[in-house]
Amino acid sequence: MAKSTLREIRHGFADGLLEAARADSNVYVLSADLSSSLGFDKIAAELPNQYVEVGVAEQNMICVASGLAHMGKTAFAGSYSMFSPCRNWEQIRTTVCLNRQPVKIISSHSGFSDASDGATHQALEDIALARVLPELVVLSPADYAEARAMAPALAKDRRPTYVRMQRGKFPDIFPDGIEFKIGPARHIRDGKDVVIFTTGSMASTVLDAAEILEKSKISAAVVHFPTIKPLDEKTVREMASKYGRIITVEEHQIAGGFGSAIAETIAEKQLARLCRIGVRDSFGESGSYEELLKKHGLDTKSIVAQIKKFMLE
Repeated sequence: MAKSTLREIRHGFADGLLEAARADSNVYVLSADLSSSLGFDKIAAELPNQYVEVGVAEQNMICVASGLAHMGKTAFAGSYSMFSPCRNWEQIRTTVCLNRQPVKIISSHSGFSDASDGATHQALEDIALARVLPELVVLSPADYAEARAMAPALAKDRRPTYVRMQRGKFPDIFPDGIEFKIGPARHIRDGKDVVIFTTGSMASTVLDAAEILEKSKISAAVVHFPTIKPLDEKTVREMASKYGRIITVEEHQIAGGFGSAIAETIAEKQLARLCRIGVRDSFGESGSYEELLKKHGLDTKSIVAQIKKFMLE
C-alpha cells in the first residue's frame, strides 16, 4: 500500500461529531476528563451548552449519558477503551443496553496504541466485552475519513453503539466525504487466492501485507469490517464460498473478538478454513507501539509469515 497522508482516526470522529452537533442541538457530548485527547475540546469551546464534563468518573458518565438519552438527546460519551467499556461495563449493560438508550460509547487508545502506558492501559478485550451485550452496535473505523463519516451517521441512529479507535496517525485509505452506513463491509483489495478480513486501523497494515504476499505469488483480497456487530454475514458467506480460506487480523485478544465473530458465522455453515491472527491470551506491556505489534505477530512481516504458513497447510 502506497503511504498517503497520516491522520488521527479519533480526530476524524471528533470533527464529524462537531458537524453533527452543529446540525442538531439534541446531540450532547460527554467526556471523562479527556476532551483534549479525544478532540472534544473543540465541541466544548464552540457548543458549551451541548457539552458535559463529567470528570474522572466513567461509571457516572454512562449513567448521565443514559439519562440524557432518556430525555430525548443523543449522547456521545467519550473516554479510553480501557476505561469504557472495560471499567464501566455494568453501567453500559444495565443503564444503556437493557433500556435501549441511544448512547454512543466513544473509545480511543484501544489495542496496543497507548503503548507507552503499559499493560494497564492497553485494551485488548473490549470487542469481546462490547459485542456480547444485547442491542449494542460495535464499530471500528479504519481511518480519519471513515471515522468522520461515522459520527453524523450515529447521530441519526437510535441504537446504543460502541466505537473503537486507536491512538496515533494512520494512513488514509478512503477519500474525504466517503459515506458510512452501519452494517456493510468494505472490499478494499481484490485477490484470487485467499481473503483477509480485518477491522479498524489494522486495515492499513493488512494492505501492506497483501502487497508483500503478491510478490510471493499469493494474491490476497482484503475486506474491512467497520461494523463488527451486526456482522455483514452475507459478505462472510460469499467470501468463504469464493475462497475457501479466510484469515482474520485484529489488534485484540484472539478469544471473543472480531475473529471469533467470523468463526461463529463460518462454523454454523461449515463454510471455509479459518486462520485468526491476533493477541493470544496475553496482556500487553510497556514498549513502543511497533515493538508490541511485532511481539504479538501484528506487524506486516509477521502477518505475511503467518499467512504464508496457512496457505501451505
